[in-house]
Amino acid sequence: MNEKNLPDDINSKTLDELTQEAQKLINKLEKDENLQNSISSYQELVKLNKIIEKKFFKESQNITKDVKDKINKILKK
Repeated sequence: MNEKNLPDDINSKTLDELTQEAQKLINKLEKDENLQNSISSYQELVKLNKIIEKKFFKESQNITKDVKDKINKILKK
C-alpha cells in the first residue's frame, strides 16, 4: 500500500487550517472511485482527526485557564 504521509508542518497549523485540510480529504474521498486510494486517504483523514482533537483539547484547556485567571483577578479586587 502506498500510504501518504501528513506534511511535517501540520502541527503548526491552526484549527481552521486543519479543518480545511480535513474537508479537502472528505471531498476527495467522496469523489474517489479507486478503493486503494480511498483507503490511504481515509488513513490520512484519521491521522489528521487525531491531531485536530489534540489541538482542540489543548486550546480548550488554555481558554479554561485564561477564564479562571480572569475570574480570580476580578474576585481579588
